[in-house]
Amino acid sequence: MNILQNHIQALVFCAQSPISIEEIQRCLTESLQMEVLVSDVLEAVENINEQLTDAGFAFQIYAIGGGYQFLTKPEYQETVSTYLKHKSKKKLSASSLETLAIIAYKQPITRSAVEQIRGVGCDYAIHKLLEKELIEIKGKAETIGRPVLYGTSQKFMDYFGINHIKDLPQLKDFASEENMIGEIAD
Repeated sequence: MNILQNHIQALVFCAQSPISIEEIQRCLTESLQMEVLVSDVLEAVENINEQLTDAGFAFQIYAIGGGYQFLTKPEYQETVSTYLKHKSKKKLSASSLETLAIIAYKQPITRSAVEQIRGVGCDYAIHKLLEKELIEIKGKAETIGRPVLYGTSQKFMDYFGINHIKDLPQLKDFASEENMIGEIAD
């Protein structure tokens, strides 16, 4: 049973999202070349959690989102929140923010089109925005050389608290009346 537990821990650890009991069972049956029952998997998960609790680990396997995932225990929430808060405070540079704004409003857009609007190279800014997952590759343009097209990601939406790209402020929202020429008709 210990071997089964080790394999389950490895699967849950490497899964990027919650892994279902059925998926765990299928993987174990295939890789171990023996029939592994769902009840065996459930029992092993329970035993893993008991061992993690007894050993005083700060994490365990939780049933979440239709599957299982390693998560920190609730008593460590404050520490993890502090870390995440500090991580999210890493601000974007002015050039990255300008590049992001151009991509958000003009997407899908090529790097050369962004550079044309900004008037300077933006390889580094695009690289950083891709690294922070605020933009993503949306495809390739149907032009000579088939350059990569960039657009905003779901993380961009979450970061700026919007549900759709149409929720971005429009240019008219930034215009102030003192900059207007002429009189407003009644």
